[in-house]
Amino acid sequence: MPGSPNIASIFAQRVVVGVGDMSVSNNASLTLSTYALGSCVGVVAYDPAVRAGGLLHLMLPESRLSPEKAARQPAMFADTGLPLLFRALAGLRADRARLRIFVAGGANVLGSGVDNFKIGERNIRATASYLSQVGLSVVRSDVGGTINRTLHLDVGTGEIKMKTPTANETYSLAA
Repeated sequence: MPGSPNIASIFAQRVVVGVGDMSVSNNASLTLSTYALGSCVGVVAYDPAVRAGGLLHLMLPESRLSPEKAARQPAMFADTGLPLLFRALAGLRADRARLRIFVAGGANVLGSGVDNFKIGERNIRATASYLSQVGLSVVRSDVGGTINRTLHLDVGTGEIKMKTPTANETYSLAA
């Protein structure tokens, strides 16, 4: 019957990754989601061979801005959150050589207003710098600009759905 739920949709689960947080999973019925990435950066990493993925919603570029906060919430910062993400994925048997990475966010949410702190730009630079230093490349990104982005990673398929105020796009990290 059209419109009826299928078995997979009945058991599907969603984990919401908040600001300065992260989640990893190899549960094929799980979707990792983060909402309204403005100047924050969302990093999705996925290993299609073991169908394990992770989502990090980092807020600031450097933990030296608040070492106490970084100790309590390391996912908040690029320099502590990114290593945490990749260690957690390794715990799920994800192989760094197979990781497919998507990066989004880092917008100037003030639009045409002046952003003296340039947090979005600094988050993008810190993320790119770390990934380059550890030899990981990004397969796709959607960064900068003035719009917010919402990300959903389907752990079972490696599909990312990105929603913005003007569009809905789908990308695959499985290929």
